[in-house]
This record gives sequence, C-alpha cells and structure tokens, in this order.
Amino acid sequence: MSSQPYFETVKSFADVPITVDGVETSLFLEASEGLVQLFDLLGSGVFGFVQNDIKGNIGGVRTRYQADSSGCSTLENLVRSEVSLDDRHGTGCLIRLTRGLTFLCRALQHMQNDPSVELHVCFKRSYDEVLRQHHTFFVRSLAAVAVRAAPYRRDFYSRISQGAPMEKLDAELAKWLSGLDVIVKRLKGFIEGEGYGRV
Repeated sequence: MSSQPYFETVKSFADVPITVDGVETSLFLEASEGLVQLFDLLGSGVFGFVQNDIKGNIGGVRTRYQADSSGCSTLENLVRSEVSLDDRHGTGCLIRLTRGLTFLCRALQHMQNDPSVELHVCFKRSYDEVLRQHHTFFVRSLAAVAVRAAPYRRDFYSRISQGAPMEKLDAELAKWLSGLDVIVKRLKGFIEGEGYGRV
C-alpha cells in the first residue's frame, strides 16, 4: 500500500490565502515549515546551510507575527508595521526567507520542466539565478559542493512520491509550485517595489 506523496502531507502554498491586504502570515509560515522538511528528503545534509537559514528566517517572521498578530496578519502588513521601528528584524527575515523559497521553487521548476536533467543541474541553475549574487566567495564554494551532493533525480522522486503514482506526484508538485511561485513573485514585487529591500 502506498502512502501519500510528500506534497500532500504538508500545507500547500496553493492553499495560502492572498487577499487585498496581502499573503496571510500564519498559513504562509505553516507552508514554509513544510518546505523545510523537503530538504531532509534531499539527504546527507545537502543544502543544510539553506535549510538552517530558512528555519531561522521562519522563526524571525513568526516572532514578529506573534508580537502583533492582528497588525501582522499579512506579510505585507508585517513589513509595514516595522517601518517606524528601529529594529526591522521581521522584514529582514522575510526578505531572506523569500530568497530561500525562490531558490527552492526555481530548482523544482527546473526539475519538473526538464525531465532529462539531473537534480544537481537544476539546483545549480537556481542557485546562480537567485542566491549567488548575495553570497561571498566562501559561501559560493560551499554551495558548489552542496549542489554536487544532490541525490539522483530518480532517488529524489522516489523519496517525495512515497510510493504513489508519478502522475499524482507531478500534479501535486505542479499545484504546490504554482502557489509558491505566485507568492514569491508577489513578495519580491512588494518588497522591492515599495523600497523595503532587495530579494
């Protein structure tokens, strides 16, 4: 008997409400925590530094949300609520979290859009597109090693499918990635467009 594919066991970004006020903070954080678990399926500590960064940034956004949950009900309102504060830790964490989510989103989109390419190539492309410009030479060197340690595509698919049919996995992954893509593009546009930082 097969179990559910990974993307059916965690909160989907496709289910995170987006209203006129923005992306709902609490469900976004829940979906982000589910994404962190995906790194464990990559095995052998691959991208441990990205996973730890994402966890820390989720914690920073959550701390700000818990300090003023009504004023920070959306991510956009969370950022706006810090404008008059000396410490804009929540905003900084959201910017870095958006980068990390964009990195993983792009890597998985490359994986899904080009079935002939191995996972390490997908992650390398994504790293170069999203994170490389934000890292020092030392971190870039660590990233190059981590990328090469990515599992084979078939092994990763086996881990995230949990024995479910590939068609079911592809459909859930496409839905999940579509939701994530909408959110990270929206956040990038908001953060950069309003002058709060660079994603």
